[in-house]
Amino acid sequence: MATLLHIDSSVFHGEASASRSVTAVFRRTWEEQHPDGTVIYRDLAASPVPHITAEGYARRDSAAFASRLELIEELESADALLIGAPMYNYAIPSTLKAWLDNVILLGRTSGEAPSCLGKPATVVASRGGSYAPGTPREGFEFVRNYLEAVLGGSLGLEVGFIVPELTMAPRNPAMAALVPLYEASRERAVAEAAVRAGDFDTDPKRLLNERAWSATR
Repeated sequence: MATLLHIDSSVFHGEASASRSVTAVFRRTWEEQHPDGTVIYRDLAASPVPHITAEGYARRDSAAFASRLELIEELESADALLIGAPMYNYAIPSTLKAWLDNVILLGRTSGEAPSCLGKPATVVASRGGSYAPGTPREGFEFVRNYLEAVLGGSLGLEVGFIVPELTMAPRNPAMAALVPLYEASRERAVAEAAVRAGDFDTDPKRLLNERAWSATR
């Protein structure tokens, strides 16, 4: 039975959130494809996890470390991840950073043989403007670059991105001319979410084989 770990971090809800709108499409499609599957859901805006502390970092007999282990075990129990990561002031929400700080544990989830090696992860990285290559603010893109390093480099996940952009266009008069581009970007993101969720291979035996092979490289 497949398990999806779904994490949202936008402070907005429903259609007011570009990332939540797309993660909702992904999740619905995934549930249709896995009628017997399980979804573990964390809304980090509604229920933030504690920021990492000295006790949680170093004292393995502390309550703070025990809380970290709960989050780590959720991650390890999942066959696939879905993360909503809107861009706030050029970076990810602090709530998502706190979750990452908790689940990255050297010698277990990160290091030479990360426990989640090879698991598929889809990140919905929405942003109010465009930071694509060739745009004036290309150098301010710190969401995708950071998450590729942390999710892929530290946790060993197979990371894919869906990027709805120009989400401020309908609300910012100065961006009115960009509304058609925003609408096209949103349509692409929704369509890509449905395709990715339908194609997600979360077969536990395949994942175990892939991790074993990767660990020998």
